[in-house]
Amino acid sequence: VSFGRYSCLDCNFFDDDTTKLQFHCDKCGICRVGGRDNYFHCDTCNCCYAIQLRNTHVCIENSMHHNCPVCWEYLFDSVRPINVLPCGHTMHQDCLRSLADHNTYVCPCCSKSYMSQDSQSRLWAEMDEAVASTPMPLEYADMQVNILCNDCHALSTVKFHVTGLKCTPCGAYNTRRV
Repeated sequence: VSFGRYSCLDCNFFDDDTTKLQFHCDKCGICRVGGRDNYFHCDTCNCCYAIQLRNTHVCIENSMHHNCPVCWEYLFDSVRPINVLPCGHTMHQDCLRSLADHNTYVCPCCSKSYMSQDSQSRLWAEMDEAVASTPMPLEYADMQVNILCNDCHALSTVKFHVTGLKCTPCGAYNTRRV
């Protein structure tokens, strides 16, 4: 018996529109769209990811079994497109775009930068220019502070500047005082 061109008796899901390339993932326990050949199930992350991420993504146990850190919608069964950040955390694609639209380029879960290397290099060069063009008052000119880099996790002692604190080992401004 067939109730639709695509039928999944495990999920009780039936659909006549097979252009969505539906498939059932036994390990996820749900039907997905996009074609089985385009996805793989990561046992550590416990979800299906695009085949391009095989052997390249950072695994986080049950990474999709959480709410989006921006809109708080549960990610695992969301029908909205989801991005996997370089740090391994996940969020909706449109939520990530909203962060970027508001000049927030760090993961809201772990504070690591998610920009491409080219974008980071351009932003850090702009920050270098801003620091160079903003003189510090004399009382702060020789002040040193301890920082932790959110990207490379290095601890450094650097010259204080109100515009930004640059990580000595990696050159990023994605830092915080410690």
